[in-house]
Amino acid sequence: MTIGIASDHGGFAIKTALIPFLQDLGHEVRDLGCDSEDSVNYPDFADKLCLAMRDGLFECGILLCGTGLGMSMVANRYRHIRAALCHDAFTARLSREHNNANVLCLGGRVLGLELAQDIVAVWLATEFAGGRHQNRINLFC
Repeated sequence: MTIGIASDHGGFAIKTALIPFLQDLGHEVRDLGCDSEDSVNYPDFADKLCLAMRDGLFECGILLCGTGLGMSMVANRYRHIRAALCHDAFTARLSREHNNANVLCLGGRVLGLELAQDIVAVWLATEFAGGRHQNRINLFC
């Protein structure tokens, strides 16, 4: 699967560490920035990923900022995006199973790398359940 990933300065360290982890899982990863821990504006990078997904460049995306909150707020402005801010494997699993989330948001200053990797692995491995959950998604997408 091709995965887009982007962060601001607050998520840069974990984003950088997640890229080889995702590649080891067999995914192609496209890094949309940022490129350092120098301060940047998170909406610029969330927009970049969401617009690339609109254009069909990625099947799903991962966004990171300090808390994940800002990235999730920006991403969910887009009608084709269902971004989920996850803090554990349980919310990651349900965000895919029940909500068919196509963007995972993580907090670089909230999570350690091991937990972030666990969340990402569960999120990517979980299939959408469909059925009654699709009916609910249809109400807002």
